[in-house]
Amino acid sequence: MPNAILILGIGNVLLNDEGVGIRVISQLEKEGFSGADLMDGGTGGFHLLGVIQSYKVIIIVDASLDNYPPGHVRLLRPKYAEDFPTQLSAHEIGLKDLLDAAALTGNLPEIYLMAISVKNFQELGIALSPEVEAAIPEAVRVIKELAGNGISGCH
Repeated sequence: MPNAILILGIGNVLLNDEGVGIRVISQLEKEGFSGADLMDGGTGGFHLLGVIQSYKVIIIVDASLDNYPPGHVRLLRPKYAEDFPTQLSAHEIGLKDLLDAAALTGNLPEIYLMAISVKNFQELGIALSPEVEAAIPEAVRVIKELAGNGISGCH
């Protein structure tokens, strides 16, 4: 029986900062976090629909190409595709479409999006920039606080 909460890291670890969502999941695993189920969602896609619909609450962690400085961490409450940041990493269409599909079927869990700002997500490589790497502890702290408090609040 899964937890009521899924923390879903989205990203491509071969595109440097674009893989930050996966790196946050890895850090939570290293710390032995058990307050929610953890999943490496790769670059997203419709194959995740059944997984997403089997939880009451989903916290998605993803890179965001936006107007904030690299490493800026934001927790959002998107409900539909238009509620997401303008550019959510290299796979933005897949993730937004996935959540819209869940909404259309009438089985959309409560969604939180942890957007971690990046400068570029198209460079090949496996290293995070120093700014984005430094954001991981903050992202982990916010996730632990959110999951530990029964999911309340957003900043």
